[in-house]
Amino acid sequence: MIKFLFKGLIRDRSRSLFPLIVVVLGVMLTVFLYSWMEGTENEMISSNAFFDTGHVKIMSRAYAEEIDQIPNDLAYIGVDALLNDLRAKHPEMIWTSRIRFGGLLDIPDEKNETRAQGPVAGLAIDLFSRESPERDILNLEDAMVRGEFPENPGEILISDLFAKRLGVSPGETATLISTTMYGSFATYNFKVTGTIRFGVSAMDRGAMIADVSDVQFALDMHDAAGEILGFLADYVYRDESAGEIARDFNAEYEDPEDAFSPVMLSLRQQSGLADMLDMYDYFSGVLLAIFVSVMSLVLWNAGLMGSLRRYGEIGLRLAIGEDKGHVYRSMIIESLIIGFVGSLIGTGIGVAFSYYLQVKGIDISSMMKNASMLISDVIRAKVTPFSYVIGFIPGLLATFVGTTISGIGIYKRQTSQLAKELES
Repeated sequence: MIKFLFKGLIRDRSRSLFPLIVVVLGVMLTVFLYSWMEGTENEMISSNAFFDTGHVKIMSRAYAEEIDQIPNDLAYIGVDALLNDLRAKHPEMIWTSRIRFGGLLDIPDEKNETRAQGPVAGLAIDLFSRESPERDILNLEDAMVRGEFPENPGEILISDLFAKRLGVSPGETATLISTTMYGSFATYNFKVTGTIRFGVSAMDRGAMIADVSDVQFALDMHDAAGEILGFLADYVYRDESAGEIARDFNAEYEDPEDAFSPVMLSLRQQSGLADMLDMYDYFSGVLLAIFVSVMSLVLWNAGLMGSLRRYGEIGLRLAIGEDKGHVYRSMIIESLIIGFVGSLIGTGIGVAFSYYLQVKGIDISSMMKNASMLISDVIRAKVTPFSYVIGFIPGLLATFVGTTISGIGIYKRQTSQLAKELES
């Protein structure tokens, strides 16, 4: 019977073409919108994790209380021993120490007098160790714009936009003016070997990347670091796993009586990200629900219209003696066939568009020039397993409900009256 009905739909395009097109378009838009919202949230989480929070972050309790001020005078001392301990107890995690610092970057002229100067947001990472994950985490190789990657102590990278503003080129000397861990005045000469562009406006405005050992020496932070970041091995944040690791660590190391004891926070516990992500999930869920509901109504109406336009055909079938139940069931099966085929095609097209934007993305840098949020200038879609499923909700359910309701209206009417009204 299904084969017979399927052939009928193919041969009679008036019964299938319009409903099929509506289903395809509705499902395609549903899949694309869902993947787009998933990609936006993923970019937000990834950017914050890689550049700031990690999946988990370890600091001294005192540092954590004033983290927005980047208080390196409250940095944790004994970083090397703690890193070794963490790598032994949690080999499934990737651990790295970082120092965030601020100051002025001074560019001297040929007389060693100030030629240009600007505020810098510094990030000290492990640049030179072979086992260092930082090149991959920050995607430094692809971020290079001009010059070469640092190979020796005392060499740094700065953002390309910042370099152009200061008029500095790779190979020139730059002097960092800042304060030590103990509050003393500090100056240190670095060689700019290259410029970078992360694609995150908050970083590209004035970033400086240096090796952590150089900054420890320059800021008098021997065996100290402001932060130790931990990442799950596949670099995909999972709140349950990160939260469990943080709870176990704090139960072992945290000492409420010692302001310099280490404390671990998960990504959601930092920078107000829990509220931000919860709010995003809520609004995106509401938006998606409204969109799916609207598309369901559109497809429902398409099903109703398709069935109502077939009153004459149905009246004739009833007049020649076809059972009402059989007519009703055949209409429902036809709607499910159209819904399934349309959902299949619409999901394929929607996923294809989403994959394209997952690779290419859309550049929104013009909207992010003054943004302080750590979010990529290129927003991408993200195809998840649910992307292959969500389109079938409006595609199948709406066409089924529409046909079911319209079919009941025909099913309850008298055969003779229906035939007379439709002049069958």
